[in-house]
Amino acid sequence: MPGLPQFYLPDLVAQWPWPRILNQHYEEAKPESDEWLRGFEALDVKSQRSFDRCNLALLSSLGYPSLSKDCLRVACDLMVLFFIYDEYTDKLDGDGARDCADIVMRALRNPHKERLQGESKLGEITRQFWLRAIKVASESAQRRFLKSFAAFLYAVIDEASDRNAGRIRSITDFLELRRRTVGAYASFFSLELGLDIPDEVMTHPAMESLLGLVTDSIVLTNDLYSYNIEQAVGHDGHNILTVVMNEKGVDLDGALDWLAEYNGAILSRFQVQYRMLPSWGPDMDPIVTTFVERVGQWIRGHDCWSFESERYFGTKGPEIQKHRVVSLLPRSTRPDVTPMMAQPVL
Repeated sequence: MPGLPQFYLPDLVAQWPWPRILNQHYEEAKPESDEWLRGFEALDVKSQRSFDRCNLALLSSLGYPSLSKDCLRVACDLMVLFFIYDEYTDKLDGDGARDCADIVMRALRNPHKERLQGESKLGEITRQFWLRAIKVASESAQRRFLKSFAAFLYAVIDEASDRNAGRIRSITDFLELRRRTVGAYASFFSLELGLDIPDEVMTHPAMESLLGLVTDSIVLTNDLYSYNIEQAVGHDGHNILTVVMNEKGVDLDGALDWLAEYNGAILSRFQVQYRMLPSWGPDMDPIVTTFVERVGQWIRGHDCWSFESERYFGTKGPEIQKHRVVSLLPRSTRPDVTPMMAQPVL
């Protein structure tokens, strides 16, 4: 759009050592997962178009390139669940979002029980996802997912309340909430598929610190690339750039500088802590190494997907990935790429 102000997207992974890799099962898993969703007829035409352009199977395949076919399918379906939940709660208030969260958690806790007639399709979508997931996930991974996904679901309630009240949090309060609404901790479940990692490893302070750094980087990456669309449609109150501008009294360029510096420090700390992880013994160490390598790959894959899909930049993603310059959309514009609020990751 000629004449519009422009801003520059910092390259958050310019020095990241993990390369872009696409899962070899992408071409098989994508149509299966996409058709599974279509079978529910859970989206209207506009939302289905948004889903198709987001290409969440590509996100899973770039983020989890080493997963087996069955595990990748579960990862793809989890991203579908994130999308559907977002679509159903995006315009709800806190009470409506809580009702949706309750439906999803009942389905997760009772996957072998048929859903009630007339219940939101969220319930059956969740149930079928979980039946497939528990076949390839360890019991400890399942327990952690139920806890982290519940945290995500109920955090979205707070986001909905903030949105309706027009509230912009402080940086500290925002990050505390955003770490849950971004869905990163629930997405760690996909990184664990096919692995059996006990709680004593996943709750070790060194591992928790490492995963906390990754979560913050995912928040920053997501909010950087989604900002333009969200500010154009007035949904940017739950975005770190808006929060930074509001608290620090800086313009967009100042907020972008803050984000780039903070993310650089996060990823540097990750690489230092990655090399200093303790040993859990000869049997467990190779499993932990596999998991942490997947985490590193996830960061690269999420960044690549942001440009290779049409979620944030339409068909211009590959071009913008090279020159990094974006025209700031007018506030009144409703771009043809619909933003997905509180959408994870990876």
